[in-house]
Amino acid sequence: MVLSLINFLTACLRRRQQQQQQQQCSSPSSSDRKGSDGAGRKEGLLWYKDVGQHLFGEYSMAVVQANNLLEDQSQIESGPLTLLNDGPYATFVGVYDGHGGPETSRYICDNLFQHLKRFASEHKSMSVEVIRKAYQATEEGFLSVVTKHWPVNPQIAAVGSCCLVGVICGGTLYVANLGDSRAVLGRVVKATGEVLAIQLSSEHNVAIESVRQEMHSLHPDDSKIVVLKHNVWRVKGLIQISRSIGDAYLKKAEFNKEPLYTKFRLRDTFKRPILSSDPSISVHELQEHDQFLVFASDGLWEHLSNQDAVDIVQKHPHNGIARRLIKAALQEAAKKREMRYSDLKKIDRGVRRHFHDDITVVVVFLDSNLVSRASSVKGPPLSVRGGGIPVPSRTLSPFADPMET
Repeated sequence: MVLSLINFLTACLRRRQQQQQQQQCSSPSSSDRKGSDGAGRKEGLLWYKDVGQHLFGEYSMAVVQANNLLEDQSQIESGPLTLLNDGPYATFVGVYDGHGGPETSRYICDNLFQHLKRFASEHKSMSVEVIRKAYQATEEGFLSVVTKHWPVNPQIAAVGSCCLVGVICGGTLYVANLGDSRAVLGRVVKATGEVLAIQLSSEHNVAIESVRQEMHSLHPDDSKIVVLKHNVWRVKGLIQISRSIGDAYLKKAEFNKEPLYTKFRLRDTFKRPILSSDPSISVHELQEHDQFLVFASDGLWEHLSNQDAVDIVQKHPHNGIARRLIKAALQEAAKKREMRYSDLKKIDRGVRRHFHDDITVVVVFLDSNLVSRASSVKGPPLSVRGGGIPVPSRTLSPFADPMET
């Protein structure tokens, strides 16, 4: 039955993929800017950088594509946090899980860190306020893009992205989040040597009861602000997350009308944004027994628990660990469909989305010696972006559908 489904879906999407491939450009999928230690490698739908060095230890990155167009974007930046490169020094990690298309996640990857550097320069430090301002500037910038393109490409109003960020600066870890990506800390218990998984990010998915309650409290006059549709809780029956960058059609009524596709339009107009772009931000003082951080899109967490991921990282070498986590998630996805992992890997993008989502993983190891003297640690700038099949940077996916979120 599974093989029949694969064959049917492959036939349906083959022509679509061929048309897109003809339009694709040859630009690299990973940004290898000045100071970068390499752009990573590609194997089929998998991109990975097995190991590299950031200011406070090693890191490992991997991305596997499932959608026709890769909707996940990610980056790691390490070095001076100000525009004049005069400090403070920090490591920045971003995981951007797009939905409805890749435009918002690409925009965030191009702009959020630059906004962060600008505000850090103005404040001469890193803070919750700096991060919040960077998110706000990114949201406003993308909504300006929507306004500009609305007359010729109105479906861009239905494109959005989750946005998970981690900043390690001066021995302090800041974690900011919109949506349902997740950051997990691996911390050693000295008495037993056990490594515990500690979730650092707050999630904004209405599958969580407290998030549904928050939506009802924010919209007391709308009894249908969250509805159960096909056994899945969704905001206005459309989208699972309650906070994002983009998704202009649920933030400004001017974008929730024709010529936007009917399936995105609400019956009743609204006066206040339905979704929020205000991130949850937490601050953690790093300790000697904090070993590593796992940043990942929800595609990983659909198949692995926090402790599963931490156990895998703890038991294996640093080199290639992000790729190992993705493999473990894909093995679980194959098991759920009663198929072999080797057969799952043969399924092409587009069809693959029926078996798992795009998955992005960034593992950041924390060298306690470097973290403890963070204020004096300096090094060459690092800038690496997660990769996928190259596509035109300004192409709007014609198959945008927030139901994938």
